[in-house]
Amino acid sequence: MNSKTLLFDETIVLQNLAHYLPAQNPLKDFVHHNTLHAFQEKNFFEALQNSSEIFGYKTYLSLIEYKEKFQNKKINKDILEKVIKERKGINQFNLWNENVLNKAYDESIHSRIGKLRSLWKEKYAINLDKSTHGILFRILCSYLDQGISVWPFPIHEDGFLASIRELNNNGLFSVFSTSRAKKLLKENASISQLLQILVGDSLYFENYLFDQQFSHPGWSGMIATLESNPNSLLDERKITLKELITFELLLEVDALDKKFNENWEPLISKVSFETYDLFSKSEYSEYFDVLSIWQEAFEWSFYNQVLTGLQHKKDENKIGITPAFQALFCMDDRECSFRRHIEALEPNARTFGTAAFFNFEFFYQPINGKFFTKLCPAPVTPKFLIKELPRKKKRAKDFHYNKKSHSLFFGWLISQTLGYASAFKLFLNIFKPSMSPATSSSFKHLNKKSQLVIENTNPNDVIDGLQVGFSIEEMANRVEGILKSIGLVENFAPIVYVVGHGSTSVNNTHFAGYDCGACSGRPSSVNAKVLSYAANHKKVREILVARGIFIPTETQFLPALHDTTRDEIVFYDEQLLSEHNNFLHKENSKIFIKALANNAIERSRRFDTINSSESISKVHEKIKNRSVSLFEPRPELNHATNAICIVGRRNVSDHLFLDRRSFMNSFDYKVDPKGDYLAGILNAVAPVGGGINLEYYFSRVDNHKLGAGSKLPHNVMGLIGVANGIDGDLRPGLPSQMIELHDPLRLLIIVEHFPDIVKYAITKAPSTYEWFVNNWVNLVALHPESKELYRFVNGEFEIYKPISFDIKSIDNSLEYALTSSDNLNVTLIK
Repeated sequence: MNSKTLLFDETIVLQNLAHYLPAQNPLKDFVHHNTLHAFQEKNFFEALQNSSEIFGYKTYLSLIEYKEKFQNKKINKDILEKVIKERKGINQFNLWNENVLNKAYDESIHSRIGKLRSLWKEKYAINLDKSTHGILFRILCSYLDQGISVWPFPIHEDGFLASIRELNNNGLFSVFSTSRAKKLLKENASISQLLQILVGDSLYFENYLFDQQFSHPGWSGMIATLESNPNSLLDERKITLKELITFELLLEVDALDKKFNENWEPLISKVSFETYDLFSKSEYSEYFDVLSIWQEAFEWSFYNQVLTGLQHKKDENKIGITPAFQALFCMDDRECSFRRHIEALEPNARTFGTAAFFNFEFFYQPINGKFFTKLCPAPVTPKFLIKELPRKKKRAKDFHYNKKSHSLFFGWLISQTLGYASAFKLFLNIFKPSMSPATSSSFKHLNKKSQLVIENTNPNDVIDGLQVGFSIEEMANRVEGILKSIGLVENFAPIVYVVGHGSTSVNNTHFAGYDCGACSGRPSSVNAKVLSYAANHKKVREILVARGIFIPTETQFLPALHDTTRDEIVFYDEQLLSEHNNFLHKENSKIFIKALANNAIERSRRFDTINSSESISKVHEKIKNRSVSLFEPRPELNHATNAICIVGRRNVSDHLFLDRRSFMNSFDYKVDPKGDYLAGILNAVAPVGGGINLEYYFSRVDNHKLGAGSKLPHNVMGLIGVANGIDGDLRPGLPSQMIELHDPLRLLIIVEHFPDIVKYAITKAPSTYEWFVNNWVNLVALHPESKELYRFVNGEFEIYKPISFDIKSIDNSLEYALTSSDNLNVTLIK
């Protein structure tokens, strides 16, 4: 045996397990994140190899896929050669060029996880997964259920194991079949005691627990998440990873005793290998080295197009011209094309991008809402509450979804009456999809006529520790922050639109992943309304004047919501517009409507069931129908194809066709010469944009282990997650229908500022710097005066000169987009 300590430290092992398990929130709070967050302290390519060897993940495309992209010129030959020379030197170029292009490698994946526990099947002829997972998953799902089951689990206030004991003591049937398991449960047997029975040697305890918990990482990861953040369930449940492991160990003892009647030896008696360190450093692998070269060349083949475009586009001098209108959008890549179409229709419009919680962090309580909804980035804990005031008209209800439909008498009555109508409606929906109470619609989040309590006039107005509304000073601070961060501090238009976003879909378990990530996976209409109220407030504007921001009296901020699935928009508070601005708004609305129609046409090129050559109205109608069809697994493609994020003024990238692949966060280096606002932007861009990007990356390269597989066999488990069938593990990551068009590229963040200022901004927060220095995202600084490019490498900026790329010019971006359903090259728009 090696010198590893004989002591098993349960606390440390539980901490390590929680660290490495998937960190996916329940469905209602589905927020994109770095799937390999546990490895983020390592260099990106080192982490890919290490995680693959430990857990058996597939972390790259296959060599065949890379070579196909090379043949199709998606990987540029000159860039591939440049990467090889930079990584291996000119003297080794021929050898490594041959390795990359022609050498064959064993691409089979072997993991350290699972080796020890597989001995049960190999030496004892018992499949413990099959014997225990079915009942384990059913009990976990019943215990955590958020509203699907008719009869509640016998919850005990002392937690999960206490509930199991109560069920075991008072139920008609016991969870366990054998006397030893029942006795161990009653005696509160510890994890160490149970492992001693099952394994027999503390040297192997940690490895066994990792084998066990990573046989169902979805459920284990969910429990670890709920333990650290119990508020993520509306109907809270007390459960810990320790309780889950204890219960599963008891189930294993029970299964073994049931088969062998306690006449079996611990696993150590069959172990023929020494214990091993699951997390030891990976040895050098030529195969992984070749994969990393292909990946880097793949990424820079696209980056090179973008950077060439940024250097070649001509700037238009619009200084001093009063904009027709201004509009704030989310930095979301889905708004990239919408903004482009607006600017094409109204050249004097100015659009901005920012995180669409719009710098106002709060919980929201709708009318008759029993729970508070978080409307800000998931890591933020708000101290404020925005309430919706009662209104006369109530929401439409459907008796199909009445609680009484589950009772014996009313259930029978409803099924014999409304049941037939429901079946007929379902039949009609096949041919003519329509909205229903089951539709998750972004416009239902906030009624057009809703009134909110936004301003706090009494500091003692507090509910559950949350201040109701914001004070004048608090509103002024947040309005100042967002306007300065995006560079909108002067030359205000008569109307400034604040456009949140959300989506509409039906029969879509990942609906929260389609809404605004900056609002914890919910529509950002309430946030848009709050910012508009604050920016229109007379006293707030008086404070802003003292801080260097003068908003003319005639300027009004108007909230709106863009539904990215249906390409529709709704405007709020239109009745508050002045007569003149109301007239302008009616004209502006026509531009928004037409831009949305054009956006729908552009999106339609990716959908096999839509003929993009049909009339605009027909195509747009089909786009809307997709969102409410029960049989449509792809209501929209969400963030598929995202690859870059531009942080800078709009004239950095306007007149550049980026094919809906770019997040765009507005920023003006002249307003923030020191980089303090930039630091705040990058603190959000790296984890939000990078998190979205990496979840798409890993779900694309390994949709089986790191993604959710196909949506089609998914079942919703207790309203907290999805699984294949009724007894499967929870599926983390994204379903195949969301990533099938995605090219797995790391996010390239392009910042318009001086390199030394950008470095200052990224190093202010260690958690942010980790994203850049470990290369989980790539970074380029665009010099705002010379347009020189500086690539961030090994902690420093160095000049980057793009490889020659013949960038084309086009007259009409919509016509160009419709030429292909595949990703298109970056082009200049005349």
